[in-house]
Amino acid sequence: MGGSAAFFDLDKTVIAKSSALAFGRPFYRDGLINRRDVIMGAYGKLLQRMGGSDEQGMARTRDYLAELCKGWRVEQVDQIVRETLDELINPYVYAEAAALIGEHRAAGRDVVLVSGSGDVMVKPIGEVLGITDVIASRMVVHDGCYTGDIDFYAAGENKVTEIQKLAAERGYNLDESFAYSDSITDVPMLSCVGRPTAVNPDRALRRVAAERGWPVLEFRHPVPLSRRWRERPAVPVTAAVLVAAAGLATGLILWGRARKNRKRELELAAT
Repeated sequence: MGGSAAFFDLDKTVIAKSSALAFGRPFYRDGLINRRDVIMGAYGKLLQRMGGSDEQGMARTRDYLAELCKGWRVEQVDQIVRETLDELINPYVYAEAAALIGEHRAAGRDVVLVSGSGDVMVKPIGEVLGITDVIASRMVVHDGCYTGDIDFYAAGENKVTEIQKLAAERGYNLDESFAYSDSITDVPMLSCVGRPTAVNPDRALRRVAAERGWPVLEFRHPVPLSRRWRERPAVPVTAAVLVAAAGLATGLILWGRARKNRKRELELAAT
C-alpha cells in the first residue's frame, strides 16, 4: 500500500503478440468464432499496427468485440483460455519484460497489468506472471453469458481513469510511478505518470517519445517461463551477434547445397 507502482500495457509490451488474437484458433475450434471473424480480427490488428488508432478506430474495435462475444458462455471462454495459456501465451512473454517486472517488485512497487483485452483473458495471463492487479475491459454478463454490451473498455483515457482511481485507493504517488506501452493510443496512460517509457513503440509513439524525452526500450527475446526462471535474462542483440548468426545461416545453406550436389554426382557416377 502506498508508494509508487508500475503499470504495464500487455500486447507487444509484455508479450510479443496480441492477447486477443492469440486465442483465435481455439475460439474457432470450439465454435465461438467463424473464419470471417478470424480474418477480420487479424486485418483490424494489422491496420492498428501500421497506422495506430484514433478515438473512432478504438470505438469501432470496441463495438466489434462486443458484438463478437455476444452469447458466449463465460465459463467456456475461461476454460479455453486457461487450457491453452501455456501453449499460446507463455512462450511469447518477453524475457526483458519479466526481468523488469521483477526489478519493480524487488524495489517494493506494485505491478499492474493494463490491457484493452477482456479481463477473462488478462487475469490468467497476469497470474502466470505473478501479477494480481489487472485493469482490463469488462463485458456485461447475464445468466453466465456475455450480452454484447461493454461495462468498461480499457482504452485511451479510460485507462487513466482506472489508474487514478487505483492510485487514490492505495495512495500511489503517480509522479513517482512508472508506465510502459508500445502504442500511440496509450499516450494518456504514459502521460499520467512521472516515469513513462515507450517499449517497442509504433512510429507515432516513437515520435512522441522523442519530442517529450521519454526513454525507449526494445524488447526482442520472448522466452518460455520454464527457461526464464533457470536462465539469465536475455542480453541485447548486438550487430556482431546478428552478423555471426547471418554467417552461420549462410554457411549451413552452402553446406546443404554442396552435400546435395555431391550426392547427385555419386548417383550419376553409379549409373
